[in-house]
Amino acid sequence: MAGLGKVYLVGAGPGAADLITVRGARLLAQAEVVLYDALVTPEMLALCGQAELISVGKRSGQRSVAQDLINQQLVDCAHKYALVVRLKGGDPMLFGRADEELRALEAAGIEVEIVPGITTAVAAAAATRQPLTKRGVARSVSFFTSSTAPEHSIEEVALPHTDTLIQYMGGREAIATAARLLAQGRRRDMPVVVIENCSRPDQRVLRLDLGRLAHGLEAAHGPVLVMIGEALRMREHQPPDTTL
Repeated sequence: MAGLGKVYLVGAGPGAADLITVRGARLLAQAEVVLYDALVTPEMLALCGQAELISVGKRSGQRSVAQDLINQQLVDCAHKYALVVRLKGGDPMLFGRADEELRALEAAGIEVEIVPGITTAVAAAAATRQPLTKRGVARSVSFFTSSTAPEHSIEEVALPHTDTLIQYMGGREAIATAARLLAQGRRRDMPVVVIENCSRPDQRVLRLDLGRLAHGLEAAHGPVLVMIGEALRMREHQPPDTTL
């Protein structure tokens, strides 16, 4: 449709500004307007100082309404600007609600392009030097989230049956996951790695086991990823975790 701008769904990566892709950084430097998530850091926004910045972080309890608003804002921006960036934490196509935004933009006849980003699970594996797969130990990995559709509770969603499990937005919900895994017969000493604020200066890493996880986690002050599986057992000469 003539006169409409193009929208780029860009993955910001896990947090650190230098972990965005070169292509993503170039588009930020060219963008006229950037609609960004709540978890995008000020350092990342410094890469698009020329653009109008619109915060579209969703508030708890208003997910569907907030997403509808974001969809409409993207359509409206494409009518006003030639180059629109929707900046999402991690990768746009993994737990990024890209489907809703793609549907809205496609229905409005607006051109869209996806620019992938480093998803937090991969960044967490790198930060902790802990491969998610291991020959002879783990050949399958599942990414899942605590967030569900409003009509379903987390207890109604089946847990994946893979060697390594990665729970996005884990936090307190990971406690329930641990209890369910133990009830399914998983070993209590199965290694667990919890990482908060992955790739950021205030990154924290906690190592424990499934039995301890089932008894609770201390409150977190940033996004939490929980990694569970035998592949996460520390190597004999592995150095201790450090803050980046």
